[in-house]
Amino acid sequence: MSSSIPGRDVSAPGSSPRSAPVARISRGALTANARSAWRQGIRRFDPSILDADAWGHGAHLVGEVLDAGGFVATPPRDGAVGAVDGPAVASPETTLTPSTLFGLPVAGASTTPALRLTGTVLSVKDLRAGEGVSYGYAFRAPTDTRVALVTGGYAQGVVRRLGGAVDVAIAGERHPIVGRVAMDVCVVEIRDGAVRRGEEVLFLGDPAQGEPSLESWVRATDLTAAELITMVGLRATREEAP
Repeated sequence: MSSSIPGRDVSAPGSSPRSAPVARISRGALTANARSAWRQGIRRFDPSILDADAWGHGAHLVGEVLDAGGFVATPPRDGAVGAVDGPAVASPETTLTPSTLFGLPVAGASTTPALRLTGTVLSVKDLRAGEGVSYGYAFRAPTDTRVALVTGGYAQGVVRRLGGAVDVAIAGERHPIVGRVAMDVCVVEIRDGAVRRGEEVLFLGDPAQGEPSLESWVRATDLTAAELITMVGLRATREEAP
């Protein structure tokens, strides 16, 4: 059973447990990624792992995983300051980096993403050819179709550039985000998919399982994986998962 992770005292504007998507942080994935690094002889961790509430993953949970794994912090160089877009020390071969622990997309890496972002279908409606949705009717249906209104907007880290650029998954089927992403919601084209109100919508998962990936968000937005995952983890409702 999931439980709340300490470390988030302020909610993003417009967010609530009902309206906001949920970022589930897997203790198991964090532990597996840490153990994989340990088998490679890595015994220390980059202090920047704990920056920005552990890159949106929860400093309390991440600290527990590091302690249980026997890792110790690598002292930063004189004058060095950790940041979310890069490690504080230049020894990735011997130091557990945030990208490795959190399973961020890195060429050649075999880690598992620790954060899984889901929303919920609020409503489903038919859209006739030529009808539009979102601000300024940024999306107009070229043919008759169906769309779903889904929780998750730029206030929770689903940035506006994702509109028209990435897919979500509903019951294992891919559907594109269309139009402009709003503050707390976005619109997904479901066509003839059997989608109903209340169904879970997967924004970010494990690409190894064929699920929507953080890497696709990076390509669509020109933001770094660190920037995107930290925004999501800090602004969505966050829970611990096995």
